[in-house]
Amino acid sequence: MTTDTGASAPPRLWVVVGATGTGKTALSLDLAQALGDRGRPAEIVNADAMQLYRGMDIGTAKLPQTQRRGIPHHLFDALDPRQDAAVAWYQSAARAEITAIHARGADAILVGGSGLYVSAVVFDFRFPPHDPQLRATLEADLSAHGPGMLYGRLRDADPVTAARVDPKNGRRIVRALEVLAAGAATHGAALPDDPVLWHPDTRIIGVTVPRDELVARLDERVGRMWRDGLLDEVARLRAHGLEDGVTARRAIGYAQALGQLDGQLSETEAISQTQQLTRRYARRQVSWFRRYRGVRWVEPGHDAADLVKELS
Repeated sequence: MTTDTGASAPPRLWVVVGATGTGKTALSLDLAQALGDRGRPAEIVNADAMQLYRGMDIGTAKLPQTQRRGIPHHLFDALDPRQDAAVAWYQSAARAEITAIHARGADAILVGGSGLYVSAVVFDFRFPPHDPQLRATLEADLSAHGPGMLYGRLRDADPVTAARVDPKNGRRIVRALEVLAAGAATHGAALPDDPVLWHPDTRIIGVTVPRDELVARLDERVGRMWRDGLLDEVARLRAHGLEDGVTARRAIGYAQALGQLDGQLSETEAISQTQQLTRRYARRQVSWFRRYRGVRWVEPGHDAADLVKELS
């Protein structure tokens, strides 16, 4: 590659992906600083579905304002926990932020591990419209019967999509059934067979950690969440309507903390369950991002200045 990254170069979209706990946030900050050192300002856009929510800080490992090195950050704390973080809404919001960043003459760095959210921005994803009445009916069925019954319905109607959806992810199952019932073709909660980039000048960097090391990182991270006061954070959020929302109350760690507050789980059980779910989620993230083409995979601590030079 020979494209310049200096102040005269056209704005670029950088994308930092990988499983939770791999060090994406640190790399995104280093990348922004490295770009700035070459005369190109950069701003960061969040692609973690749970970091969209105000007040959900400890359980999402959200970077505090004081640690953002003066780099502008966007789409953090964008929603109230009672709101639904729909991926179609996020696609529009994130692309608008990226377009505005580019208009200011800066590069945009999209960073996060929510696979469908990242893909919806980076690739040419189109979403069918929502049907509020149908969605309400499906949500009622989910609350009454759990995800198992709805997953069976999805499997019968669209086995290909069902094979790509976590049988325990009620929200994703509901959306797939809503799309099918509307008579539209579903994206199958997966990448298109031949994905087309939304922004032509895109660089994707993946952060990877050996499996055993990642498991240890994640288990320690969950334990630290409880030590840092996750239970108090969830109690405060509950008082402000956390359980009124569909998405936020189901987040890994938050659902378990609610169970502990209600006496349904001991602290040991809540932590253990969160660790298990976090490991499972990380495996899905690894599988999702490994399907991306043209990713430059690095380990935590890789020199960002070298990456900028290499990928320019």
